[in-house]
Order: sequence, then structure tokens, then C-alpha cells
Amino acid sequence: MAKNLTVRLDSELAADTEALARAEDMSLNETVKLALKEAVERRRSDPEFKARLQRIIAEDRELLERLAK
Repeated sequence: MAKNLTVRLDSELAADTEALARAEDMSLNETVKLALKEAVERRRSDPEFKARLQRIIAEDRELLERLAK
């Protein structure tokens, strides 16, 4: 299922993104989706990011267990 998302960009980043989309012969929507996909993939391969996720998971687990009591 697709989800709509509103993103507010400053005018310079918006113009750069639009130019990138035109240069790549892609829609603005596809350009933004590709950029986000690439960002997620980079983070998934970053050991420091994974370590931060594991810390957050542990903290959330503790909180949820406390709330469930």
C-alpha cells in the first residue's frame, strides 16, 4: 500500500531536486523516492547506525515491558 508524504524543502534544495529530476529524465516523485531508498540502503550497511538501532530497540523493549505490568 502506498502512503502519501508531504515534505517541506527550502527553495534551494527544491530547485536542486527538480533540476536533478529533469537531468535524470525522472519525475520529481521518482527522484525523491530513489533518494530515500538509497539513504535507507546506506544506513542499513552502516554498523554504527545498526548499533544505535539496537540500543533503541532495547530501550523500547524495557519501556513496553514496564507498561505491560
